[in-house]
Amino acid sequence: MKKTALLILVAFIALLLVFDKLVMPYYISHGSVKTVPDVTNKRYDDAASELQKAGFKPVKNYNIKYLARVDSSIVLSQTPVPGTEVKAGRIIYLVVNRREKPSFPMPELTGKTEFDARSNVVRLEMNLLPIQTSSVSDPEQDGKVLAQSVAAQTIVKSGDAVSITIGRYEAPPPEMRKVSVPDVLGMSLVQAQQTVSSAGLRVGKVTTESSAMLVPNTVISQKPSVGTNLQPGQSVELTVSKPE
Repeated sequence: MKKTALLILVAFIALLLVFDKLVMPYYISHGSVKTVPDVTNKRYDDAASELQKAGFKPVKNYNIKYLARVDSSIVLSQTPVPGTEVKAGRIIYLVVNRREKPSFPMPELTGKTEFDARSNVVRLEMNLLPIQTSSVSDPEQDGKVLAQSVAAQTIVKSGDAVSITIGRYEAPPPEMRKVSVPDVLGMSLVQAQQTVSSAGLRVGKVTTESSAMLVPNTVISQKPSVGTNLQPGQSVELTVSKPE
């Protein structure tokens, strides 16, 4: 049994030697070996013509990703790589850029910061037009996108143009600032004075009104009414309860 196995092993090794020394040289000698030329960065038609003259068969393939600002006729890469020695007639795959730009829905940019909006546009390889600005009265909108020229979910492609409008807040001068009158009804006079002062206003005339149902010095009414806009430092008149 062991003798049989040994004979099989010896025969296998002999077969490999015959294949390596006789069969392969015979195979190679009956087909000329050529060096693959470098045709990258050439126009596909020129590259294909050069390969055909050299005895190869060019086949066009497309890059998996669309590359902006890259001519679709230029060879980006080739397989086998330049300098490889192969048999004549070998297929050489040439990779070129996609002709069609990929399409995708326009993202929602409104409400985002200028930085985030710019990042989105750059990532999608779109063309961002000069930024427009618009004054806003709400500090929360400062630096935020107020509008975009291409509505969200519109189908667009890389290279398409889009413009955005950014909010710019400028604090008004002191004489133009407005303060909203706070609601102090039901507060004690002391609490009301603190609340009015915290709002940037001051308590003006305080009148009293008899009431048997309320704790003394409870605010019964205020003038101006709640929510009225005043300039900082203006006064709010209060009416408070007093014992009968």
